[in-house]
Amino acid sequence: MRQCAISPVDGHLVERLLADASALGHALEAATAAQRAWRETPLSKRINILTRAVANVEALSDQISAELTLQIGRPSRYAAGEVAGFSERAHKMIALAPSALADKPTAPKAGFQRFVRREPVGVVLVLAPWNYPYLCAVNAVWPALIAGNSVLLKHSEHTPTCPEHIYNALKDAGLPEGVFQYLHLSHEAVAEAVADPRVDYIAFTGSVAGGRAVHQAAGGLFKAVGLELGGNDAGYVRADADLDFAAENLSDGAFFNSGQSCCGIERSVVHQSVFESFVEKLVGHASSLVVGDPREARTTMGPVIRTEAADRIRQVIAAAIEAGAKPLVDPALFPIAKPGTRYVAPQVLVNVTPDMDVVREEIFGPVVVVIPVANDAEAIRVINDDRYGLTASIWTADVDAALALADQIHTGTVFMNRCDYLDPELAWVGVKHSGRGASLSSVGFDALTRPKSFHLRLKTR
Repeated sequence: MRQCAISPVDGHLVERLLADASALGHALEAATAAQRAWRETPLSKRINILTRAVANVEALSDQISAELTLQIGRPSRYAAGEVAGFSERAHKMIALAPSALADKPTAPKAGFQRFVRREPVGVVLVLAPWNYPYLCAVNAVWPALIAGNSVLLKHSEHTPTCPEHIYNALKDAGLPEGVFQYLHLSHEAVAEAVADPRVDYIAFTGSVAGGRAVHQAAGGLFKAVGLELGGNDAGYVRADADLDFAAENLSDGAFFNSGQSCCGIERSVVHQSVFESFVEKLVGHASSLVVGDPREARTTMGPVIRTEAADRIRQVIAAAIEAGAKPLVDPALFPIAKPGTRYVAPQVLVNVTPDMDVVREEIFGPVVVVIPVANDAEAIRVINDDRYGLTASIWTADVDAALALADQIHTGTVFMNRCDYLDPELAWVGVKHSGRGASLSSVGFDALTRPKSFHLRLKTR
C-alpha cells in the first residue's frame, strides 16, 4: 500500500510505500540489537557523531526549505528557520548531555560508594508531526540517541522527506546501522508499534485525539508515553504594555505558519483601558499580511495543510459570527482565500463569548479572538478557563507583576513580552489536555533514561 503527500501549493504528489508488519518487525529487531552496542559507545563518541549529523542537516538547508514550502505551504521567506531552529535545539541538547547524563553521587558516607546513574530506556518510537517537522523531531530524536537509545521515527505523511534527510545525515556522520531508522506507517501499524514489547518509550507530538489513541494503544503495558499535544494559548496585554510591540508580536504568534502552531496565539486577553487601541493595531498587522503562493518572496502567509482543514476553520469563524462575534479584518483584502481552497484569510474577532468553539477549541488556523478584561484577576480567570495548558504570555513592563501572575497561570510555560517560542534550555511541557511529560533542557533526558542506583559497601577489615 502507498501513501501520498499532496502539496497544498501545486497539488504535487510525493508517494511512499507503507511498511508492512514484516518490515516493522525487522526494524524493531534491528533497533533492539543495535541499541545494545550503541549504549556501550562512549558518550563522547556519540556526541561527535550527532554533532556531525547536525552539520549534515545544515548543509541541506536550501533543499529542506524548498521542500517545506511545497509540502506544508510555509512561505519561502521563513522556511530556512526550520533548519536554524533544528540546529539550535540539537546543539543545546548535545551541550547539556554530559552534565545531565553524569553519575549523581550522594553525600559521602564512610565505608560506602553510592551514586545514581542514568541508563537508556532502550528502543524509542518517535511519532512526529508535519507542522514543524524537523523542530519537533529533534526534540526527541537527538536526546534519545545521545543517551544511548535506538530510535524508530515515524513521521507525518505530509512530510515524507524529513525522516529520509535525518536518516542520511546520521548515516553519513557514522551512526551505526540500526541505531536510527524510519518507517512510513499506517495508523493501524502505528498502534501495533506502540503496543510492541520491543518498544520501550513513545514520544508523540500531535493532536489530543492522536495522543489519546497512542495512550490507549500503550495502555496496560507499563511503558512510558510522552505526549506533546495541542494548545489554545493566550496572551495577556496589561495596561502598562508597549502596545505596538505587543500587537506586532501577538500578530506573529497568531498568524505565523497560517496559525498551524500548537503554541500559537489563539486568544488575546486585553485590559479594557487599552482594548480599542490594541485591537486597532492588531487588525492593522493582520490586514497587512500577504496571503498567496508561498514560493513568492512577498508572501507572508501560505495555505493551510488540507482543504478540509481550511473549510473547518472557515466554518468555525462563520459560526462565531452568526452567534454574535464581530469580524474586524476585511476578507476582500485576500482574494485568493476563497471557499474550496486551502487559503484562509486572517481574522480577528471581538464580541466573543466563552461558549463559542473559536474561544474554547484549538482552531489551528489564522484566527485570533480578543477578549477585554477589567483587571489581572479577571485575566487569570479567562486564561485558565480552558482545557489546554501549553503556554501563556504576559505583556507588561512590570517584571514583578508578571512573576506573580505567572504563578497563577495553569500552563507549562509562561512568557513575558514574547510568545510562540521554544527555548531549548527550558523544559517544554504541557498540562491538562496539552500533554504529559517534558522535552528539551536537561529535563528532556529524564524520560529517555531510567535511574539506576549503585550502592557499594566497601570491604573493611
